[in-house]
Amino acid sequence: MADLAKIVEELSALTLLEAAELKKMLEEKWGVQAAAGGGMMMMAAMPGAATAAAPAEEVEEQTEFTVVLKEFGPKKIDVIKVVRALTNLGLKEAKDLVEAAPSNVLEGVTKEVANEAKAKLEEVGAVIQIK
Repeated sequence: MADLAKIVEELSALTLLEAAELKKMLEEKWGVQAAAGGGMMMMAAMPGAATAAAPAEEVEEQTEFTVVLKEFGPKKIDVIKVVRALTNLGLKEAKDLVEAAPSNVLEGVTKEVANEAKAKLEEVGAVIQIK
């Protein structure tokens, strides 16, 4: 087994640029993608880690949205009908989802789909939030 204490010491001595290069090399070797921000948080948590400011990263535009039913409003039956149409749920499942508000109606959808769903649900009196 590898000497873990030695590995920890060597990783603690890396600069931010060296750590970023190590991340790239490991991603290529293992065929994985590291989660955004994970490496920087790990480096900040290491005692003695370099604390130099990292260059600003581009902010990625959100591509997946969740439509959340906050309140069903005065027309619960109409909201249930719209939820059924949007989700292809059965009557009981749609009713349970609506009555459990706040609840997620759609998850991982595009901005256009989320906005269309919001418009349809608000048209029948529901209070909707897009995350």
